[in-house]
Amino acid sequence: MSHHIRAVQQEDWPKVKELRLAALRDPVAHLAFLETYEQALARPDEFWQDRTDRAAEGRTSRQFVAERADGRWLGTVTALVEPAGEKTFFEDVPEQSQTHVVGVFVRPEARGTGVVDELFRAALEWSWELAEPRVERVRLFVHEQNGRAEAMYLRAGFTRTGDSVPAPGGAPARDYELALARS
Repeated sequence: MSHHIRAVQQEDWPKVKELRLAALRDPVAHLAFLETYEQALARPDEFWQDRTDRAAEGRTSRQFVAERADGRWLGTVTALVEPAGEKTFFEDVPEQSQTHVVGVFVRPEARGTGVVDELFRAALEWSWELAEPRVERVRLFVHEQNGRAEAMYLRAGFTRTGDSVPAPGGAPARDYELALARS
């Protein structure tokens, strides 16, 4: 499958929105997201433009996509910066600066082709190259019922930390934290 990995640009916001909506309609991938298709669909264009602007800027986050020659996006991953000593989305306060990988999605036709490995490589390289803050680890959360995703994260070198949070939606399920330390 011919494609290249690149960071999103400001003008990509319509594609950012389209791929997110596709992810939220996916029968398995939706486990990994904290919003529903309906919530995302209801967001105004300004939300998508803002989100894409921040990811394109590359200071507090960076979104990578796998793009075919014809412009179709096959997958995405985003890394969010979590500075040491500052409260995160999950209300924890990291002792060391880290990035948090979120929004992982690969379209069904690109699964099993290595696209996700390339996306992760880009997110990890960006994380390790940050000068301020200097990232000491990369983390992510995986739903307990998403074994395929967890297997990929383990293959990429992540390990379970022993921490978990309740999965969204009120069910008694858990999301497990996995991390990869700077080597």
